[in-house]
Amino acid sequence: MAKFYFINQTQEVTYKVERSEFIAYLVYVDSVEQAKEEISTRSKKMYRATHNCWAYIVGDEGELFHCSDAGEPSGTAGLPILRVLQKYNLTNIATIVTRYFGGVKLGVRGLIDAYSQVVELAIQPEQLLPLIKLFSCKIKVNYAQLDYLKYQLQQLQVTIDHAEYTDSVLLHVSVDIENTFAVEFLQSQCTEI
Repeated sequence: MAKFYFINQTQEVTYKVERSEFIAYLVYVDSVEQAKEEISTRSKKMYRATHNCWAYIVGDEGELFHCSDAGEPSGTAGLPILRVLQKYNLTNIATIVTRYFGGVKLGVRGLIDAYSQVVELAIQPEQLLPLIKLFSCKIKVNYAQLDYLKYQLQQLQVTIDHAEYTDSVLLHVSVDIENTFAVEFLQSQCTEI
């Protein structure tokens, strides 16, 4: 199974080709609705542009995606943007590339190259974060066993997200689902999943 990545900081890069200006805007989203909202908002903000082409990918495994040439010749903008995002296994991302026409026609190959290149420039591989699927549950424990359980959880790289203290302690915990040993341990200890 491929590992997917996301960005945690909005990126914006400008690239010029033959007097045309291409501005790539990459933003984190967590749903198709949020992606569409970001695309709409950015397109309204950049309303003077010749084109606002876009692509988005959403889902734990990048299963929801769509793109648009937004008036550019078919296949010259949206698909090249999408392909670059897929090359880096990105998900939960919306990308809008704004183009201000500079008076020189770039042709099909030139447009494909320009839209691809500006998105490439905006993606900074060293800043991509892995998308981690978590197993979460709650463990109820008495105070006498709390310190030992915390020690076990730390050894298994389990995160205590929250604790509720009453006559006993209810720990809300999570761990990377790929940490199978820790997941099995939690499944044996969990009060609620």
